[in-house]
Amino acid sequence: MRTHVLVEPGRLELREVPRPTPGAGEIVVRIRTALTCGTDVKAFLRGHPKWPMPTPFGHEFSGEIAAAGAGTSFHEGEAIMAAPTAPCGNCYYCERLQENLCESVMSTMVLGAYADFIKLPARIVGVNVYRKPASISFATAALLEPLACVLHGLEFVHVRPDDTVVIVGAGPISLLHLLALRHAGVGRIIVIVRNETRTLSVKRAGADEVVGGGVEAARDVVLAHTGGRGADTVIECTGQVEVWEAAPGLTRPGGQVVLFGGCRPGTQVRFDTQRLHYDQLRVISPFHFTPRAVRRSFELLSTGAIDGSALISDTLPLTQLARALELHQLGRGVKYAIEP
Repeated sequence: MRTHVLVEPGRLELREVPRPTPGAGEIVVRIRTALTCGTDVKAFLRGHPKWPMPTPFGHEFSGEIAAAGAGTSFHEGEAIMAAPTAPCGNCYYCERLQENLCESVMSTMVLGAYADFIKLPARIVGVNVYRKPASISFATAALLEPLACVLHGLEFVHVRPDDTVVIVGAGPISLLHLLALRHAGVGRIIVIVRNETRTLSVKRAGADEVVGGGVEAARDVVLAHTGGRGADTVIECTGQVEVWEAAPGLTRPGGQVVLFGGCRPGTQVRFDTQRLHYDQLRVISPFHFTPRAVRRSFELLSTGAIDGSALISDTLPLTQLARALELHQLGRGVKYAIEP
């Protein structure tokens, strides 16, 4: 079988490796679709603190069961959608229902979705694998993991129908936030874009207002739409230090700031302490997802309550992964589906 290996930043190799076989409780999945994502693009460009290289590459996927080990409830040929991690269920954090912070959740993450096959261990099979309904495509099913990350972050956010929410960024995570907030009934959603080639995608996803030119240029627009107060909630989805620092400036007193995008390792940010304290801003920075968020993601995708098909810009073969990552990084599309 073929699998892409990220040897070092900027260097991918498509290697021939033995096809995996499942042990007890495990499954081997024939990949039907793997999706590009911002995390993969960043890892390709600069590495990733949690993924020592060389490493198998890719973690958003769906497919069909090629082989099932003893003791699983799944059978060969079934279509599935899955998340690439699962908590241990026993550590300090799991006992406190903070499974996203499980002591071993990242060290046991399954990578290698840009491949013909991938093997999922029993801890994932038992918690975060779902049967894909025939009503949704494999590409839509592969959104299970990124949508779960978004839904986990929104668990900490309190929104009302008359709220104004500002989303900074126009990538796939921004659009998934937009779709989830629209489903939750948020009345006004403003999206700030830097790459205006994605403006059409943002409008199609349901944004009420799309503002170009970056955060500082958008401040007057946000204030104008909110009676000079600022947004009720600001969600940062770029992973840029300067945007982290600017996000509170778009937020009303008593509002919420969600710092969703992960910044480069070793970076620091500075905030106006008087603004945070006397305006009582609530700042959160969610990470990863819990099994509850994965289940909710499955429910929303499988019923069509959230339709992520607009996020898939094009389909490319496994041999053109580097090209797909380049197009993603340039903002020519939102997500690219890799089909072996």
